[in-house]
Amino acid sequence: MITIQTLATGSKGNCYHITDGHTPLLLECGISFKQIQRKLNFKTSDIAACLVTHEHKDHCSGMSEVLKAGIDCYMSPGTKSAIGITHHRIHGVEVKTQFKIGTWTILPFDVQHDVSEPFGFLLANTAGDKLLFATDTYYIKYRFQGLTHLMLECNYCTDLLNRNVANGLHKSMKKRVMKSHFSLENVIDFLKANDLTKLQEIWLLHLSDSNSNEQLIRNEVAKVTGKMIHIP
Repeated sequence: MITIQTLATGSKGNCYHITDGHTPLLLECGISFKQIQRKLNFKTSDIAACLVTHEHKDHCSGMSEVLKAGIDCYMSPGTKSAIGITHHRIHGVEVKTQFKIGTWTILPFDVQHDVSEPFGFLLANTAGDKLLFATDTYYIKYRFQGLTHLMLECNYCTDLLNRNVANGLHKSMKKRVMKSHFSLENVIDFLKANDLTKLQEIWLLHLSDSNSNEQLIRNEVAKVTGKMIHIP
């Protein structure tokens, strides 16, 4: 059984704790390790590793402290280079090449974002659970079978973004958002294109403060999936 805990989500910092009851992991470290410790009631000694999707600070600003705590960090070679930290606990892993951490088998896959070499991660455990984690991407070109847990960015609603542009949001900001983040509409398309027969729950992450509508997002995803939805 997979347990998911959101420690932080959004432009000010992203960090998630997952465990299958055997191997706890961090997904992202965009907050300080002291914050991570507090949010986990200082139960951090068993964290096996941290997976980092890309080099933007809201996803990796706490990495130096995480490394000092003895936690290995895994990311693409491009992200490793862009972050620019040299440490024996930083591991560059290749796209679409599986690696193992404890009871998890992890498959990194490429996503679309305005950074060096961004990844999403597909995590499968020995009990047969499959968790997909993808954030900060405007499109996912791959299709997945047998997913049991989904952690997906749902950053903005297109109609609301357009309305904000009409009310003064600069068009260059709209272009950046559309070319780097997952819209509700693209999330819906992704859900329709994938096998959700075993899906137990969906976590919708990284909602924009000004360009998203939480209730609309919840309602639209529920219509398509009928699954349990969490919006932290």
